[in-house]
Amino acid sequence: MKNIIKINKIRGLWAVISTSIILAIIIALMYIFRPINRKIRKFSKVFFWINGVSVERIGEFDKEAQILVLNHQGIMDICYFEAYYPWDICWIAKKELGDIFLYGHALKAPKMIFIDRESKKSLIHLIKEAKKKIDEGRILAIFPEGTRSQGDRNLLPFKDGAKILIEKYKLKIQPIIVINTRKLFDAAKVEINSSRARVVCLDAYTPDFSNINWYSELRDNMEKTYHNHYDIINGENN
Repeated sequence: MKNIIKINKIRGLWAVISTSIILAIIIALMYIFRPINRKIRKFSKVFFWINGVSVERIGEFDKEAQILVLNHQGIMDICYFEAYYPWDICWIAKKELGDIFLYGHALKAPKMIFIDRESKKSLIHLIKEAKKKIDEGRILAIFPEGTRSQGDRNLLPFKDGAKILIEKYKLKIQPIIVINTRKLFDAAKVEINSSRARVVCLDAYTPDFSNINWYSELRDNMEKTYHNHYDIINGENN
Protein backbone atom coordinates (compact mmCIF):
# COMPACT_ATOMS: atom_id res chain seq x y z
CA MET A 1 0.00 0.00 0.00
CA LYS A 2 2.81 2.39 0.94
CA ASN A 3 4.55 1.61 -2.34
CA ILE A 4 1.40 2.42 -4.30
CA ILE A 5 1.02 5.76 -2.51
CA LYS A 6 4.67 6.54 -3.16
CA ILE A 7 4.32 5.71 -6.86
CA ASN A 8 1.19 7.89 -7.09
CA LYS A 9 3.10 10.77 -5.52
CA ILE A 10 6.03 10.36 -7.92
CA ARG A 11 3.66 10.24 -10.88
CA GLY A 12 1.88 13.31 -9.53
CA LEU A 13 5.12 15.24 -9.17
CA TRP A 14 6.11 14.32 -12.71
CA ALA A 15 2.67 15.47 -13.88
CA VAL A 16 3.20 18.88 -12.25
CA ILE A 17 6.64 19.28 -13.83
CA SER A 18 5.56 18.10 -17.28
CA THR A 19 2.37 20.17 -17.23
CA SER A 20 4.27 23.32 -16.29
CA ILE A 21 6.74 22.83 -19.14
CA ILE A 22 4.06 22.00 -21.70
CA LEU A 23 1.86 24.87 -20.55
CA ALA A 24 4.70 27.38 -20.72
CA ILE A 25 5.48 26.35 -24.30
CA ILE A 26 1.82 26.49 -25.36
CA ILE A 27 1.36 29.94 -23.79
CA ALA A 28 4.44 31.35 -25.49
CA LEU A 29 3.30 30.02 -28.86
CA MET A 30 -0.23 31.39 -28.37
CA TYR A 31 1.07 34.89 -27.74
CA ILE A 32 3.43 34.67 -30.72
CA PHE A 33 0.99 33.07 -33.17
CA ARG A 34 -2.41 34.41 -32.04
CA PRO A 35 -4.28 33.65 -35.31
CA ILE A 36 -3.74 29.90 -34.87
CA ASN A 37 -3.97 29.69 -31.08
CA ARG A 38 -6.71 27.02 -31.22
CA LYS A 39 -4.40 24.66 -33.11
CA ILE A 40 -1.63 25.41 -30.65
CA ARG A 41 -3.88 24.64 -27.67
CA LYS A 42 -4.40 21.13 -29.01
CA PHE A 43 -0.81 20.36 -28.04
CA SER A 44 -2.31 19.82 -24.57
CA LYS A 45 -2.76 16.19 -25.60
CA VAL A 46 0.99 15.73 -25.00
CA PHE A 47 0.21 15.73 -21.27
CA PHE A 48 -1.81 12.52 -21.61
CA TRP A 49 0.86 10.81 -23.68
CA ILE A 50 3.81 11.46 -21.37
CA ASN A 51 1.90 10.67 -18.17
CA GLY A 52 0.42 7.39 -19.40
CA VAL A 53 -3.18 8.43 -18.67
CA SER A 54 -6.21 8.39 -20.92
CA VAL A 55 -9.80 9.56 -21.11
CA GLU A 56 -12.42 7.40 -22.76
CA ARG A 57 -15.12 9.30 -24.63
CA ILE A 58 -18.67 8.03 -25.00
CA GLY A 59 -20.89 9.88 -27.47
CA GLU A 60 -20.00 12.58 -29.95
CA PHE A 61 -19.42 16.31 -29.77
CA ASP A 62 -22.21 18.22 -31.50
CA LYS A 63 -21.07 20.97 -33.85
CA GLU A 64 -24.42 22.74 -33.54
CA ALA A 65 -24.10 23.17 -29.77
CA GLN A 66 -23.48 26.76 -28.68
CA ILE A 67 -22.59 26.04 -25.07
CA LEU A 68 -21.16 23.06 -23.20
CA VAL A 69 -22.47 22.46 -19.70
CA LEU A 70 -20.06 20.32 -17.69
CA ASN A 71 -19.47 19.14 -14.15
CA HIS A 72 -16.03 20.10 -12.89
CA GLN A 73 -13.39 18.08 -11.03
CA GLY A 74 -10.10 19.74 -11.80
CA ILE A 75 -7.51 20.92 -14.28
CA MET A 76 -7.73 17.69 -16.29
CA ASP A 77 -11.20 18.73 -17.47
CA ILE A 78 -9.67 21.77 -19.13
CA CYS A 79 -6.70 19.83 -20.50
CA TYR A 80 -8.90 17.21 -22.11
CA PHE A 81 -11.18 19.64 -23.93
CA GLU A 82 -8.32 21.88 -24.98
CA ALA A 83 -6.64 18.81 -26.47
CA TYR A 84 -9.55 16.97 -28.05
CA TYR A 85 -12.53 19.28 -28.56
CA PRO A 86 -12.65 19.96 -32.33
CA TRP A 87 -13.75 23.61 -32.29
CA ASP A 88 -12.76 26.90 -30.68
CA ILE A 89 -13.90 26.65 -27.11
CA CYS A 90 -14.29 29.64 -24.80
CA TRP A 91 -14.20 28.86 -21.10
CA ILE A 92 -16.18 30.94 -18.62
CA ALA A 93 -13.87 31.11 -15.61
CA LYS A 94 -13.59 32.76 -12.22
CA LYS A 95 -11.60 35.99 -12.29
CA GLU A 96 -9.21 34.64 -9.65
CA LEU A 97 -7.96 31.97 -12.07
CA GLY A 98 -6.57 34.68 -14.32
CA ASP A 99 -4.24 35.74 -11.50
CA ILE A 100 -2.63 32.31 -11.07
CA PHE A 101 0.97 32.17 -12.26
CA LEU A 102 1.28 30.59 -15.70
CA TYR A 103 -2.23 29.09 -15.67
CA GLY A 104 -3.73 32.59 -15.81
CA HIS A 105 -1.99 33.26 -19.11
CA ALA A 106 -3.33 29.99 -20.50
CA LEU A 107 -6.77 31.58 -20.16
CA LYS A 108 -5.83 35.14 -21.06
CA ALA A 109 -3.92 34.38 -24.25
CA PRO A 110 -6.92 32.77 -26.03
CA LYS A 111 -9.22 35.46 -24.55
CA MET A 112 -11.51 33.44 -22.32
CA ILE A 113 -14.30 35.07 -20.30
CA PHE A 114 -13.53 35.98 -16.69
CA ILE A 115 -16.27 36.70 -14.16
CA ASP A 116 -15.94 38.33 -10.76
CA ARG A 117 -18.37 36.57 -8.46
CA GLU A 118 -18.03 39.36 -5.89
CA SER A 119 -19.22 42.01 -8.34
CA LYS A 120 -22.89 42.81 -8.89
CA LYS A 121 -22.04 43.67 -12.49
CA SER A 122 -20.56 40.22 -13.13
CA LEU A 123 -23.70 38.82 -14.75
CA ILE A 124 -24.02 41.81 -17.07
CA HIS A 125 -20.39 41.38 -18.08
CA LEU A 126 -20.91 37.66 -18.70
CA ILE A 127 -23.96 38.20 -20.90
CA LYS A 128 -22.20 40.90 -22.92
CA GLU A 129 -18.96 38.96 -23.43
CA ALA A 130 -20.79 35.71 -24.19
CA LYS A 131 -22.63 37.39 -27.06
CA LYS A 132 -19.32 38.56 -28.53
CA LYS A 133 -17.84 35.05 -28.39
CA ILE A 134 -20.96 33.49 -29.94
CA ASP A 135 -20.82 36.02 -32.78
CA GLU A 136 -17.18 35.05 -33.33
CA GLY A 137 -18.27 31.43 -33.76
CA ARG A 138 -16.77 30.20 -30.50
CA ILE A 139 -18.38 27.53 -28.32
CA LEU A 140 -18.99 28.61 -24.75
CA ALA A 141 -18.17 26.21 -21.92
CA ILE A 142 -19.40 26.62 -18.37
CA PHE A 143 -19.22 24.71 -15.09
CA PRO A 144 -22.65 25.32 -13.51
CA GLU A 145 -21.42 23.92 -10.16
CA GLY A 146 -19.25 27.04 -9.95
CA THR A 147 -16.28 25.23 -8.41
CA ARG A 148 -14.47 21.90 -8.38
CA SER A 149 -16.08 18.88 -6.82
CA GLN A 150 -14.14 16.24 -4.90
CA GLY A 151 -14.81 13.68 -7.61
CA ASP A 152 -17.13 11.63 -5.43
CA ARG A 153 -20.49 10.15 -6.43
CA ASN A 154 -22.66 13.30 -6.46
CA LEU A 155 -22.68 16.54 -8.40
CA LEU A 156 -22.72 19.85 -6.57
CA PRO A 157 -25.77 22.14 -6.77
CA PHE A 158 -25.96 24.21 -9.96
CA LYS A 159 -25.68 27.99 -9.70
CA ASP A 160 -28.02 30.22 -11.72
CA GLY A 161 -25.47 31.94 -13.97
CA ALA A 162 -25.59 29.26 -16.65
CA LYS A 163 -29.39 29.20 -16.59
CA ILE A 164 -29.67 32.96 -17.08
CA LEU A 165 -27.13 32.97 -19.91
CA ILE A 166 -28.76 30.07 -21.75
CA GLU A 167 -32.23 31.57 -21.43
CA LYS A 168 -31.04 35.02 -22.52
CA TYR A 169 -29.75 33.83 -25.90
CA LYS A 170 -31.89 30.67 -26.28
CA LEU A 171 -28.72 28.61 -26.60
CA LYS A 172 -28.46 25.05 -27.82
CA ILE A 173 -26.63 23.20 -25.08
CA GLN A 174 -24.66 19.98 -24.96
CA PRO A 175 -24.48 18.48 -21.47
CA ILE A 176 -21.21 16.66 -20.86
CA ILE A 177 -20.25 14.49 -17.90
CA VAL A 178 -16.68 13.97 -16.69
CA ILE A 179 -15.88 11.04 -14.41
CA ASN A 180 -12.63 10.37 -12.50
CA THR A 181 -10.68 13.31 -13.92
CA ARG A 182 -9.79 14.33 -10.36
CA LYS A 183 -8.40 10.85 -9.74
CA LEU A 184 -6.54 11.09 -13.03
CA PHE A 185 -4.61 13.99 -11.54
CA ASP A 186 -5.33 15.53 -8.15
CA ALA A 187 -3.48 18.85 -8.23
CA ALA A 188 -4.22 19.58 -4.57
CA LYS A 189 -2.57 16.37 -3.37
CA VAL A 190 -0.10 16.20 -6.28
CA GLU A 191 -1.11 12.63 -7.03
CA ILE A 192 -2.19 10.48 -9.93
CA ASN A 193 -4.56 7.88 -8.48
CA SER A 194 -5.99 6.43 -11.66
CA SER A 195 -5.03 6.00 -15.29
CA ARG A 196 -8.63 5.87 -16.41
CA ALA A 197 -11.30 8.55 -16.74
CA ARG A 198 -14.35 9.05 -18.89
CA VAL A 199 -16.18 11.82 -20.73
CA VAL A 200 -19.82 11.24 -21.66
CA CYS A 201 -21.38 13.48 -24.31
CA LEU A 202 -25.16 13.69 -24.03
CA ASP A 203 -27.41 14.77 -26.89
CA ALA A 204 -27.39 18.49 -27.60
CA TYR A 205 -30.72 20.29 -27.45
CA THR A 206 -32.40 23.65 -27.04
CA PRO A 207 -34.42 23.59 -23.82
CA ASP A 208 -38.15 24.22 -23.69
CA PHE A 209 -37.93 27.53 -21.90
CA SER A 210 -41.65 27.55 -21.18
CA ASN A 211 -40.89 24.73 -18.73
CA ILE A 212 -39.81 26.50 -15.54
CA ASN A 213 -38.10 23.31 -14.35
CA TRP A 214 -35.88 22.78 -17.39
CA TYR A 215 -32.68 23.70 -15.51
CA SER A 216 -33.31 21.41 -12.55
CA GLU A 217 -34.25 18.64 -15.00
CA LEU A 218 -30.96 19.20 -16.81
CA ARG A 219 -29.06 18.74 -13.56
CA ASP A 220 -31.09 15.66 -12.61
CA ASN A 221 -30.38 14.05 -15.99
CA MET A 222 -26.68 14.88 -15.75
CA GLU A 223 -26.42 13.48 -12.23
CA LYS A 224 -28.28 10.30 -13.18
CA THR A 225 -25.87 9.78 -16.08
CA TYR A 226 -22.94 10.58 -13.80
CA HIS A 227 -24.08 7.98 -11.24
CA ASN A 228 -24.37 5.27 -13.89
CA HIS A 229 -20.89 5.80 -15.28
CA TYR A 230 -19.28 6.50 -11.91
CA ASP A 231 -20.46 3.15 -10.60
CA ILE A 232 -19.25 1.34 -13.71
CA ILE A 233 -15.81 2.90 -13.83
CA ASN A 234 -15.23 2.68 -10.07
CA GLY A 235 -16.71 -0.79 -9.65
CA GLU A 236 -19.48 0.26 -7.25
CA ASN A 237 -22.97 -1.14 -7.06
CA ASN A 238 -24.82 1.57 -5.15
